[in-house]
Amino acid sequence: QQPKSGYISVEVLTDTIEAARKPSVAAIDGLALGGGLEVAMVGTQRLPRLVGLAKSLEMMLTSKPVKGEEALGLGLVDAVVSSHELVNAARQWALDILARRKPWVANLYKTDKIEPLGEARQILNFARAQTRKRAPNLKHPLVCIDVIEEGIVNGPKPALYKEVEAFQGLLKSDTSKSLIHIFFAQRGTSKVPGITDRGLVPRKVKKVAILGGGLMGSGIATALLLSNYTVILKEVNEKFLEAGIGRVKANLGSRVKKGQMTREKFEKTMSLLRGVLDFESFRDVDMVIEAVIENVSLKQQIFADLEKYCPPHCILASNTSTIDLNLIGKRTKSQDRIIGAHFFSPAHIMPLLEIVRTEHTSPQIIVDLLDVGKKIKKTPIIVGNCTGFAVNRIFFPYTQAGLFLVERGTDVYRIDRAITKFGMPMGPFRLADLVGFGVAIATGSQFIENFAERTYKSMLIPIMQEDKRAGESTRKGFYLYDNKRKASPDPELKMYIEKARSISGVAVDPKVSLHGSQNQIGPVGSVGWSYGSII
Repeated sequence: QQPKSGYISVEVLTDTIEAARKPSVAAIDGLALGGGLEVAMVGTQRLPRLVGLAKSLEMMLTSKPVKGEEALGLGLVDAVVSSHELVNAARQWALDILARRKPWVANLYKTDKIEPLGEARQILNFARAQTRKRAPNLKHPLVCIDVIEEGIVNGPKPALYKEVEAFQGLLKSDTSKSLIHIFFAQRGTSKVPGITDRGLVPRKVKKVAILGGGLMGSGIATALLLSNYTVILKEVNEKFLEAGIGRVKANLGSRVKKGQMTREKFEKTMSLLRGVLDFESFRDVDMVIEAVIENVSLKQQIFADLEKYCPPHCILASNTSTIDLNLIGKRTKSQDRIIGAHFFSPAHIMPLLEIVRTEHTSPQIIVDLLDVGKKIKKTPIIVGNCTGFAVNRIFFPYTQAGLFLVERGTDVYRIDRAITKFGMPMGPFRLADLVGFGVAIATGSQFIENFAERTYKSMLIPIMQEDKRAGESTRKGFYLYDNKRKASPDPELKMYIEKARSISGVAVDPKVSLHGSQNQIGPVGSVGWSYGSII
C-alpha cells in the first residue's frame, strides 16, 4: 500500500520526529541547501517562523543562501562551531534540552517572528508584485508565497497539506522538467569525453593578460579580478587604456554602491589590475585573452606577437564570437595552445562561457580553461570550431527573423516587447544596441561568407552605423538613450527602415503601418549585405 500524499512531510517529519518526546538536533557540516535545509528544520513552513517573513521570502524567492554567522544572527541556527567539535556539540545540546538547560520549542509553532495578519499580507502582496515583475511567466514562486500565506492565516498543518497538493501539480509542469534538465545539463558541461576523463590536472593560472579594454575586455578583466586573478590590461594608446581601466572601476564601483563590496575590498581588487601599452610584461603571464574588434588580419598579427612574447606554457585565448580559430592562429606555430574563450556581454555578469577547441588544441589547455571558467563562476561549455560556434549558430536565425519581420512592416518595439513578455531579459534590437553595431556587422560578415545561401540580406544596421548610430555607446541605435542608459523608442527609426526596405526590394502593403502585423507582400529582390548575429 502506497503512503498517502504528505506522508513524509506531515506524518513522518512533523508528527513523529518533531512531536517526539526525545529531542532531535541537526548537525550541519558544510552546506544545507534546498532539501538539506528543510530536513535540518524538520520540514517546510518553518523558515518564516525562524527568520521572519521578509527574510524568508528573500531566501526562498531568490534562492539566496546565507553563511553560518548570518544564519546564527537570524535565528536560523542555534550555534556555530568548528567542524571537529560539531558532533560533540550537537550531542551536548540534546542533553541540555533534556536537562532543561536549553529551550525546546517546535519550530512549526513559533509565532514571535511572524507579523500581525494585516502587516503580513502587505509583505506577501509586495512579494507577489515583485515576483510577477521579475519572473512574469513562472508559477512556482507565486505558489510558494500562497502556501506561506496559508500557514499564517490557517495554521501550519493545513499549509503543509496545501504544499503537498501544490507540489504534485508543479512537479508535472513543463517548468519543472526544464529546470531539472538545466540542472543536470549545467553539471554535465564539466564532463567532456576524451578530455576530462584523462586524469589531467589543471595547471595553476595566476596572471592573465587581456588585449583590449572595450566593453568586453573590461568585463572579462572585472570577472577575473573578482576571483583574485592578477590582470594586465593592454591597449594601443593612453586614451583607450584610461577608458578601459575606467570601465573596470565603474563595474566594481557598481558593486560598492549596491553594498556587494566594501570600499576596502574595491581598492584591494583594483590593485590587482595593471594597464600597459606594450607586450613586455607578457613574459610571465599564464593566459592571454584577446578581446579586440572582429578583424581577422588584426587578430592574426596579435597572435603572432603573442607567440614571441608569452612563455611556452601560456594559454592563448581569443574572445572572438565567430571567426575560425585556425584562421586566427594561421601565422603561429602554437596552434596547440590556441583556444576560444567567448564571453557574453556584460562579461562580468553573464554566466555562459563558450570554450572553443580546434582539432589542434591540447587537452591540457582545455582542462586549464575549464578550471579558470569555474573559478570565475562561469558555466563553461566546450564547442567545436566553426563559424558562430554554438551560441551564434542558434542566435543567428533569431536575429535574422527580426530583421526580416521589420522590413515587412512589423514594429521593432513590438518585437522586443513580445520577446521580453515571453521571458527573455531583452529583445533582439535592444540587445543589438547593448552589444554594439560594430560587433553585429563584423559577426554578420562571417555568416555571409560562410552561409551566403542561408542569409537574409538586410542593410538596416549598416545604414544606421553610417549615420553614426552604433547602439547604446553612441546613445542612438534602435532606441534613444539618456544619461542613465534608459532606452526609449526613436521616431526617426522609420526613416532607416524605409531606406533598408528599398535596398532589399521589399514592398509593404500601404494599408499596414510600421506598427502593424497583418498581410505583407514578400521581397521582390534581394541585394546588399546581411547582418543578423549580434553576440
